[in-house]
Parts: sequence; structure tokens; C-alpha cells
Amino acid sequence: MRILVIVATVEEASLLISEFGITISELEENQKSRLFQFKSEIEHPKFEILVTGVGMVATAFALGKHLATHQYDLVINLGICGSFNRGIAIGDVLEITEDTFSELGAEDDGDFLSIEQMGFGEGTFHPTKKLADLYNLFNTFNLQQATAITVNTVHGNQESINKVAQRLDAQLESMEGAAFFYACKQMNVPCLQIRAVSNYVEKRNRDNWQIGLAIKNLNTFAVEFLKLYA
Repeated sequence: MRILVIVATVEEASLLISEFGITISELEENQKSRLFQFKSEIEHPKFEILVTGVGMVATAFALGKHLATHQYDLVINLGICGSFNRGIAIGDVLEITEDTFSELGAEDDGDFLSIEQMGFGEGTFHPTKKLADLYNLFNTFNLQQATAITVNTVHGNQESINKVAQRLDAQLESMEGAAFFYACKQMNVPCLQIRAVSNYVEKRNRDNWQIGLAIKNLNTFAVEFLKLYA
């Protein structure tokens, strides 16, 4: 199976890179040579990693451009995220089953009109592959499933948090997920999105974040998955 792994930053794949013998220095050098292309591409005998940069625009552009000239059996988006749901523990790794562009639409005084309500397209996307499709009798990942929103501005104000939570009832938020699903749908490529929770969505307080734990758990899953399927 030919697999492409998508990450927004090098850090989100740091342990994966180390495990498979791709050194950080090689990746950084490749990034520098492709700085103006907004991406970095590393090839590995078993899979490839595409570092897109942070945000939905960088993700959609880099992935769309890459998929125009490369074919894969599966594309996986790995990343960290914030959780609206306090029932999800920080560090938990989840499979995203639905992702929405939360800001794609229009304000109508105090109401928000989604892109669907406006009749201009769709703003919610889903994976075209599920982990369950890849299970066998001896290896089951049993990841919790969750819904997510994709934002340009990470929420850190209680009033805006309350509004978006009431309107969309999402469990997680990231800055890339829906753009990843969108690009894969347009290119008709099987895809999965896997994220680990680094923080709760609340008034910005970096002291409460556990990015290291989230990346460790995310990469532990990715290494196991790729050793099995790549």
C-alpha cells in the first residue's frame, strides 16, 4: 500500500521521522530548499511525508499540488488539536469522522448562515476511508471517533467559544482538517484524519497545554499503523 502522511509542521511527525530513519536535519534542509513552495516533501521506501505548513490555505494548496502528480492508496492527516469536550482526555488520539469549515458563510445580524444555507457549496466533509476498513484479526487500534471544526483563528475567548459550540456542537478544532478532507475529495483519494488532543479550547493558557504528550501519542499510533500497512 502506498501511503502519504500529511502534517502541518515537522514537530508533529518528529518521532515518526526518527523511528523510520529520516533525520530532522535532512527534513530541515529540504524545507529550506522549498520554502517558497510552502511545503517540504520527504520520500521513504515505505511511505512519504508531506509537510504543508500551518492552516487550511497552506494545506489545501500543498496537498492539491502534490496529488496532481502523485498517486496513493491512502492519505493520512496527522496533527494535534484542541478539544471542546472535557470528557476527552488531553493526549487522547482520535479518528475524525466529520470536519467543518466553521467560518465559511456569512453573518446575518446575530445569526450565521453556512455556505450550504447560502446555496454556494458545502462546508462539511468526511473521510473516504475508516480505520475499521483496515482492521484485521490481529491488529485493532480502537481509536475513539470525534467530530471537528477547522478554523483560521483558534478559539481563546469564552464568548466566541460558547457561540461556536452552540452552533456546531463539535468536539475538536484544528486549523487544517477540513481542508485536508476537501483536497482528498476533489482528487478522489482515500483518506483518514487522526489527531491527538494537546489542550482544551478555553481562554488561551499555554501552561495548560501538553503538546509533547499529544505528539508522542500521535506518533506512537502512526509508527504502529505504518509498520502494519505501509
